[in-house]
Amino acid sequence: MSISAETLRKLGQFDTPTICNVIELFDVRSRTAGYMDQSIKAAFPEMPPMVGFACTAAFRSSAPPAKGDAYGSMEQQVELFAKLGGPAVVVFQDIDSPPVAATFGEVMCSTYKGFGSTGLITSGGGRDLLQVQAIGYPVFTGSTICSHGYCHILHVGMPVHVGGLPVSTGDLLHGDANGVTNVPLEIAADIADITQEFVDAEKIVLDYVNGSGSKTAAGLGAARKEYGAVVAKLTERIRARR
Repeated sequence: MSISAETLRKLGQFDTPTICNVIELFDVRSRTAGYMDQSIKAAFPEMPPMVGFACTAAFRSSAPPAKGDAYGSMEQQVELFAKLGGPAVVVFQDIDSPPVAATFGEVMCSTYKGFGSTGLITSGGGRDLLQVQAIGYPVFTGSTICSHGYCHILHVGMPVHVGGLPVSTGDLLHGDANGVTNVPLEIAADIADITQEFVDAEKIVLDYVNGSGSKTAAGLGAARKEYGAVVAKLTERIRARR
């Protein structure tokens, strides 16, 4: 399914929790599915949201590659970038348990960014964090490890499992300081179009509680009721489209 550059731009204007909230309005999946768990954290939470299409790979660093076996490569990864629907988010599943060395460093991240990638996620570790931060490349990791060990890519483009989330190449991902979620492709454009309305609805309550005037439980209830009515109408419109 084709996703326009404008849709990606709009999605990037909002934080990941807000995107998750809007996905819930469509009722296309369980509210406890579709996002990565607490094991995956933003290394640079100050960076803006990352939006892009998964380019998956498996990784191992606990032992040297076996002679004669077939492995993936960075060249295969960047070739796959061109086949995605937009900018790539590199997603690694570290097969070692627990991870013993870093999945990425400055050279890998600089390469991926140079080929248009908008970020990287690994269930393993990362290193060269100051250098990666300096190039403005968002990374999401399970840990930080100083050495790369016997690092090698096992395969490229096959489904992986990272942070409790199954990820396939081509999945649309959105991540920021709060974590990473999958954005269902079939509703991505609708999410991009209506998220500002949801933000405006939340602002009804925020304006009340952050205002300078006196506050009452009744006033809070009224603000919350108004918010609920706006979201209910928004949800009705969403369901009517489908």
